[in-house]
Amino acid sequence: MMIARKYLYLIALAREKHFGRAATACHISPSTLSAAISDLEAELGIAVVERGKHFTGLTPEGQCVVDYAQRMAAGAEGLRQELAKLRQGLTGELRLGVIPTALTVVASLTAAFTRRNPLVSIKVLSLSTSEILSRLQDFEIDAGIIYVESGLALRHMLTVPLWKENHALLTPSGGPFEGRDSITWLEAVQVPLCLLTPDMQNRKTIDTVFAQLGCRAEPTLESNSIVSMLAHVCSGAWSAILPLSVLDLIGLPAGVQVLPLTEPAVAWVTGLIVPQREPRPPMMEALLKEAYGLNESFAKDE
Repeated sequence: MMIARKYLYLIALAREKHFGRAATACHISPSTLSAAISDLEAELGIAVVERGKHFTGLTPEGQCVVDYAQRMAAGAEGLRQELAKLRQGLTGELRLGVIPTALTVVASLTAAFTRRNPLVSIKVLSLSTSEILSRLQDFEIDAGIIYVESGLALRHMLTVPLWKENHALLTPSGGPFEGRDSITWLEAVQVPLCLLTPDMQNRKTIDTVFAQLGCRAEPTLESNSIVSMLAHVCSGAWSAILPLSVLDLIGLPAGVQVLPLTEPAVAWVTGLIVPQREPRPPMMEALLKEAYGLNESFAKDE
């Protein structure tokens, strides 16, 4: 199952939204890309790109062609994986979109996957939940790690719960909570906070907890990077609300104490999502096999 290059060029143009960038991504000249798009339009008898000096968008017909081309490209990649698997084992690249709070704990999934599939390279991208869903729809990533209780309608997605995240306040040692072994959410809102940016699902859920308690978090620093948040807590000027799982593999930074959050006790489930597409590529079957293994451990801990 092969796909003509001009369809791949169109996919690149839809993704990059710029003739020059799309040409660079395809390792061709802009004139070659433009000629291929014109040839495709002549072949189909429709306009796929809005005409102008610069790329301004796809026509409705053009978007339909892109959607079909993306499915063809995914099918071709699935066939390539099947043939490679018969010859030497699974090869290629696995692209994962992961919410920031799961960037450390996801290593338990990727490590298990790599042990069984050593010829596959893995790309892990830190993305918000909305970015993960968008890129899955556009075939730009293969799977995502998100909060499964995000309140979003995960239609056309297979969801496998993996971890339960209990949240805690990470705060500098020697601060006002020295000697405590836990802290309430209402107490946490009173210290200078560093939180994830408002577009992140973790932050939205934290804001919901505070709203239910009749208050609002007013962070004095926001970041979309867990590493940056930990660094700012280590500086001694901020505290952060993060899942305890963030520390499972990297450990507790020096000079920081961890206080589980109570009243209420809140736990959120993080899981793997993959598109419900048939036939499912071998790469996805292999990833799901490892995810279901972790899911069994998760269920035993319930």
